Amino acid sequence: MGQLSLKNVIKTFGKFEVVKGVNLDVGEGEFVVFVGPSGCGKSTLLRMIAGLEHTTGGDIVIDGKRVNDLPPVRRGIAMVFQSYALYPHMTVFENIAFPLRVEGAPAQVISEKVEAAAKILHLESRLQQKPGMLSGGQRQRVAIGRAIVRAPEIFLFDEPLSNLDAALRADMRIELTKLHKQLGATMIYVTHDQIEAMTMADRIVVLNAGYIAQVGAPLELYHKPQNLFVAGFIGNPRMNFLPAICTGVSDAGVEVEVMGQRLSLPVAPRPGIGGASLTLGIRPEHIAPGTGEAVVRVIPSVVEHLGQQTIGYAAVPGREDSFCFVLPGTRAIEDDKPFDAGFAAADCHLFDADGQAFERRVDMTTLSVPVGG
Repeated sequence: MGQLSLKNVIKTFGKFEVVKGVNLDVGEGEFVVFVGPSGCGKSTLLRMIAGLEHTTGGDIVIDGKRVNDLPPVRRGIAMVFQSYALYPHMTVFENIAFPLRVEGAPAQVISEKVEAAAKILHLESRLQQKPGMLSGGQRQRVAIGRAIVRAPEIFLFDEPLSNLDAALRADMRIELTKLHKQLGATMIYVTHDQIEAMTMADRIVVLNAGYIAQVGAPLELYHKPQNLFVAGFIGNPRMNFLPAICTGVSDAGVEVEVMGQRLSLPVAPRPGIGGASLTLGIRPEHIAPGTGEAVVRVIPSVVEHLGQQTIGYAAVPGREDSFCFVLPGTRAIEDDKPFDAGFAAADCHLFDADGQAFERRVDMTTLSVPVGG
């Protein structure tokens, strides 16, 4: 149990369409993450699944049953919000037990379920404390415990870690991943943080302006983005984009000219693209200093020395956006001094004038290992 289907789901506020015909199937036990920029519709979509927002059009189906007209309590879901929403005058035990008391569960059942949830979340020693005595991460675990005791078919998480500092977010990502494995439950998680998406998800749903831009496993989206939006959104720092002209096609791929150099890219050719204006993409972590099938000379305006890696941001003639490179370790690279950024054709992505990706003819397991993600 815990299967979810979204069938042409639409949401409008007045004349403004926020979610535009979303279709998605989530399998039992999957951890699916909705990710995208602010305003893309990810939280609205989650709230419609939860029953907190009315669905303008389409169907929401949980375990084969259409739930559009059912209240949240009858949908077999539990939701964890960005705000912990804990009762400050109640102990941790009573906060976790609250939904069971509302349902009128027997005291023995309440005690057993709360203690079981506390054990899973390592809160046994905190049960008699109040929220004000807890850290942010512990408060979020209490909120998750309140969802666990309801034994829902589907867990919904709406940016639950955004109020935590960086160290706590990293710890809680690990805890949530362990929790998913332990419970084996279906989980749908909304975030704007792609690191959370890449590290926790079985599949990522990338949303853009109310549409699904791409659905896939984290490394599938990283290595084979289907369009410019996904290519630029997935990856940190973001992918570099350079203007290119198609100079020919062959069985081996597509020939392009980029920044005065010619490259043969191992992508599936298309008829009639000779002379077309295209966009070449190369990830910052796939840049090597001074060597490669193509070498672009740039002048870094900012260099960040982080110890484990060196990140440079440079201007490229004729381009408004900056060109970024990520090198492992500490490198003797300075601001305002030329740097030759080299890269291999196999690491490049190619996009047409509409922003759609050419199919890459590369084995993802043999590609360069990213060092800056």
